[in-house]
Amino acid sequence: MGAELVRGQNHPLPRTRLEILISAEVPVLVAAALGDEGGRVHDGHRIAHPGAPVLPGIEVPRAAAAEHRLSVGPGELAEAVHRVTVLLALPERPGAELRFGATTAPRATVTDADGTEIVRFTLAGLDAESAVVALELYRRQGGWKVRAVGQGYAEGLTALLADLGLPEARAVAEAMHEAGRPGEAQAAVPSEVRPSGGGPVDYTHPGRQASQGPQPIAGDAAGWSMEERLYNQVWGMFEDLARATAALRSAADFAAARLDRELDEALADPRARIGGAGDAARQAAQAKHDELMGRARAAHDRDLAQLTAEAEVVEPALPPAYARWDSPVWQGHRMPDVPPQAVRLGDLHLPESASLRIPMLVRLPLERGLWVDSGATPADFTDSVERRRPALEVAVALAARLLAVHPVGEFSVEVVDPAGTGAGPLGALTRSGALTGPPARGTAGVAQALESLTRRVDLVRMAVGGGATEALPDGFDTARRLLIVNDFPQGFDDRALTRLRFLADEGPVAGVHLLLVADRADAGEYGPLLDPLWRSLMRLTPSPDDHFADPWVGHAWTFEPSLPPQGGAVLQQVLGAVSDARIKGK
Repeated sequence: MGAELVRGQNHPLPRTRLEILISAEVPVLVAAALGDEGGRVHDGHRIAHPGAPVLPGIEVPRAAAAEHRLSVGPGELAEAVHRVTVLLALPERPGAELRFGATTAPRATVTDADGTEIVRFTLAGLDAESAVVALELYRRQGGWKVRAVGQGYAEGLTALLADLGLPEARAVAEAMHEAGRPGEAQAAVPSEVRPSGGGPVDYTHPGRQASQGPQPIAGDAAGWSMEERLYNQVWGMFEDLARATAALRSAADFAAARLDRELDEALADPRARIGGAGDAARQAAQAKHDELMGRARAAHDRDLAQLTAEAEVVEPALPPAYARWDSPVWQGHRMPDVPPQAVRLGDLHLPESASLRIPMLVRLPLERGLWVDSGATPADFTDSVERRRPALEVAVALAARLLAVHPVGEFSVEVVDPAGTGAGPLGALTRSGALTGPPARGTAGVAQALESLTRRVDLVRMAVGGGATEALPDGFDTARRLLIVNDFPQGFDDRALTRLRFLADEGPVAGVHLLLVADRADAGEYGPLLDPLWRSLMRLTPSPDDHFADPWVGHAWTFEPSLPPQGGAVLQQVLGAVSDARIKGK
């Protein structure tokens, strides 16, 4: 397993031929620019892109795609080339949302000629950008190094190329977009159910077959490993269900609007409001409405049956990081040698298909902190006191899963519980020795825990920013940290609040992740001061709640947390395995 780079970090490269693998949730253009000592690219002939994919020492793909493989031979590059800039751009398509923030963060992996991974880098933190510099390969003291960049450009590919010093940036950007444009064959929604925005919307998952066929197969999706293929398949199922539901809802809206229009037209003449003519018109309009809805429901039922069959095959094949707590995969669980690429937070479903649950997987390392809401919701009127325990149980179950799916010593958990109200649910973690220490109590304990983590984040940021990670103190614990904060903001003063906001914003890049268990109403006295904190966190709930919106059509998906079966021993068994593995590793 190669090194996981963070933004600004570098790593030496071997002198052999290299391959750069790009994985994105949506099709992207990939190009490589050859720069001088200052990184400047003097003309368009020094850029390998879909329209000119081969240059001495480098070859890039010929079209936009979700998966790419670039080939680089450092020894074959001209002496004048001192830097190879690998860049990604979202293709310009009518109606498409051109921003990386609407998709899962792309990943770049550098391997040697034999496929051995050297480094990997997740381009986290992108928002309005539609073009981004992913990596730089650069000469250093007779050898080559790679640097994780992740610099995005909201103004697009033209701005990126101009920043590289290219004189004809706009013309080259237009040529790249034109050359990378895919073919015209696209899956389309039937004309009766197309959204009113113009052309048809393609809801299909990139790299996923349009139809899985009558016999679904686990791992039947694009990817470099079974884990990657299962991840892509799960999100393909999510997108397919979004597409099917969008078609059904659009058909319902169209049928209702047409029924109203035809009834208005039929009854516009007062003479038609009485007698057989009016009744016949109403019956004909209703029959057309029912016929259209019958076809739409039949198509939806067909899609739903296929997805249900696929889910029944995929769910048992999921690895521990993705699996339900009642999956047999947890029996006899052993600590892995490499961390997973994603983790399951819970399940998602829609009201039209309540029986079909799609696993909610998020990429690791976590780019955003998490907030388990212990307050009352419109879907659950239980008061905050009664919801505090199940909310903390959600946090404990997630912490246990993260500990179990990371290699020994690569992930640790700390807890802040100012009033000690979480002793019950937290007992599973404390009894197993899974925590780095006892939960921090009181205002002094909160301040000490946050100060320690703030210093850690500052130290890592300085080391990474200065490209000197080797300068970290001897014995520095590089394990990622999860900080669980229970009953926030109890025990927090203004200084502690400032540090918590700092950890939420800067912690993920430095390997410190936040999991807040709180009722937002309890922090009401701070007014809008904490609004940026709440917005920066991904909200989870201990009971089903429809608060997640997909980026394609904005469906309100109902989230259900991933919890061990009531009365079962799987959580203690898993935490026991974590504890045993730690003892053996000492």
